[in-house]
Amino acid sequence: MTIVVTVKINDGIVLASDSATTFHDQQGVPVKIYNSANKVFNLVKGLPIGGLTWGAGGIGAASISTISKDLRRRFSGDDPQRPDWRLNPNNYTMEGVAQKAREFFFDELYKGEYGDKPPTGFFLGYKICGYSAGAPLPELWHFTINGDVCEPPKMMRAQTDFGPNWDGEYEAMDRLILGIGSNFKKVLLIDDGLTEQQAENANSVVIGKLNVPVVLAAMPIQDAIELATFMVETTIRFVRFNLRAETVGGPAEVAVITKHEGFKWVRRKLFFTVDLNP
Repeated sequence: MTIVVTVKINDGIVLASDSATTFHDQQGVPVKIYNSANKVFNLVKGLPIGGLTWGAGGIGAASISTISKDLRRRFSGDDPQRPDWRLNPNNYTMEGVAQKAREFFFDELYKGEYGDKPPTGFFLGYKICGYSAGAPLPELWHFTINGDVCEPPKMMRAQTDFGPNWDGEYEAMDRLILGIGSNFKKVLLIDDGLTEQQAENANSVVIGKLNVPVVLAAMPIQDAIELATFMVETTIRFVRFNLRAETVGGPAEVAVITKHEGFKWVRRKLFFTVDLNP
């Protein structure tokens, strides 16, 4: 499990995540947790485009971190096998970037590795964030690989749509921001005997009355950074004190994408020291 957060406002979009990656046995029980995974990426150096991942930590023997850097190499025009994938800084679109990312992850790597026999319970989510060429405002797209199904990328936040999004470990932010736990609808279905439609309607009504607005489109980018950091760190602590394995944890990593500054790291863990690697 993990927590990935985006906060989209007028001035840009913030990307944040924890650093935990969990390995399970065949029964799905966590057997090892590392707290040094990378889940936030600059997908094209020099362009305002970033990525976030949750779910599976790799495809085959390659980590999602390494695969994301392979994708960045293609987008940058440094892959001699696919020079046609280079993004033209003057005419690319975020929709096109998301479609290419899905093609790379699913059609090429996932199907190439597993064919028609995907691993049991495999799930991978990937967010594409940033600005289309010449666009005044950012966009948020995502796609998921669930077993052998990977739908086309979906726009989660259009240029004129603002707010926070979170994925992975939902419970803490669902309770804090939406006002109900993640299992509220299930309780209505099982314990109260409501139909699917009745439970869905009740779920929507309660969220509409209890949710807490936390984002203004015109809020300063620094406040959006602090909100995204708060959401990740609160989830980490929620999981820590819950009676369960600490599958969300490690340092919080934060990056921000703005129109003029592009992709910038705000908080990042490094496995090397700057004095040895200037």
